Amino acid sequence: MNSFTATLRRAHQISNLRKFRVTSELMSPTVVGTPRIINSLRQFARSMFIQTESTPNEDSLKFIPGHPVMGTGSAEFTDTRSALASPLAIRLMGIEGVKSVFFGPDFVTVSKVSDNRWNLMKPEIYSTLMEFFTSKQQLFRSEEERNQAGPQDTRILDTDSETVAMIKELLETRVRPAIMEDGGDIEYRGFEDGTVKVKLKGSCRGCDSSTVTLKNGIENMMRHYIPEVERVEQILDQEEEIALDEFSKFEARLEKTQKKGDSPMAQYMSP
Repeated sequence: MNSFTATLRRAHQISNLRKFRVTSELMSPTVVGTPRIINSLRQFARSMFIQTESTPNEDSLKFIPGHPVMGTGSAEFTDTRSALASPLAIRLMGIEGVKSVFFGPDFVTVSKVSDNRWNLMKPEIYSTLMEFFTSKQQLFRSEEERNQAGPQDTRILDTDSETVAMIKELLETRVRPAIMEDGGDIEYRGFEDGTVKVKLKGSCRGCDSSTVTLKNGIENMMRHYIPEVERVEQILDQEEEIALDEFSKFEARLEKTQKKGDSPMAQYMSP
């Protein structure tokens, strides 16, 4: 393992790999799901196994069907409208609690709403994945939609400067494979005034350790190989910016409340 991959994995705080056969989980008396879903899963379990891996984001799980998914590249679906391009994505998005779906070369990452529980969601996710891959359906409705969904960000253009070309090369060959191990991806969004702008996707979207990943992994590597790079900055969607802003306001109110509560207690806490 090269030093960058090791650093990135440490920064990501990767949980221990957890793989299991679907067959054994289905036979467990604790499995939760409707009889239709359980029967469907047992029907396919003999011909197909699905492995799961935890990710640094507790609201995201990586499902490995043992079949190629994208093959090459990746695609992310964060709402029903974008999921219409893929029969599998639209079915997964229709499961209660599913927030987003991400396709990697050989895996599917499903992210959930925090309030929902995985043990209630996994049986239907398994059923959907098994039925889709055993029926050998096309992942996208058309080749055009597949090409549009996959990342084109690291394709080196004739108009790219030498620095930008090097940035794209490093992202494609060194960073993206390491990020995909955790069920996510990274998208190049530009280079300006020494700052590389990127977008984290899949399980890395909204993950608490994403800042650590950017600074301790990606930024350090970029600065080491490309002197022109001074920093790496994550680009947030409008929804993510609003969520972070609300969280910052909540933290500020909480801190203010705690400070107010400290003064009256101080007299009782003093010796």
